[in-house]
Amino acid sequence: MHKHLRRLDRIWIRDPVYFITTCTHDRQQRLTSGQVVSILIDEWRKARLRHGWMVGRYVVMPDHAHFFCAPEPVGKSLSDFIGAWKRWTSKRVNQHLGGHGRLWQEEFFDRVLRSNDSYNQKWHYVMENPARAGLISSAEDWPWQGEIEILRI
Repeated sequence: MHKHLRRLDRIWIRDPVYFITTCTHDRQQRLTSGQVVSILIDEWRKARLRHGWMVGRYVVMPDHAHFFCAPEPVGKSLSDFIGAWKRWTSKRVNQHLGGHGRLWQEEFFDRVLRSNDSYNQKWHYVMENPARAGLISSAEDWPWQGEIEILRI
């Protein structure tokens, strides 16, 4: 792992919420179809039962995904959760769409949010990504965004 992406061993915030960004392999634009987004959302919904992680808001872009998540007290490590989620989504996307090969880059970016204010600020920034990228004129028009569970810090 690159030094600039090294994860902290311990977090001293009682109930952390993480902001995650993960990119497709070679930044291929494979994510923004209804079938692919449905698979990503389905696996995020199963994350609580499978991995002990709750997923909040998300935005899926053509070559990367942003989402917010929080562990339950018995949740797996962040790296284990993201790794398993990537394996499951890759397998399902390849099966359903006849693809093959890697869907995701190995690494991902994470940031610990320290307050509900920082969560809301980061959400509004991420929500505007499709408009900033020129994919839509208004952030509200982007079809691949939403919220699975309400997360609070």
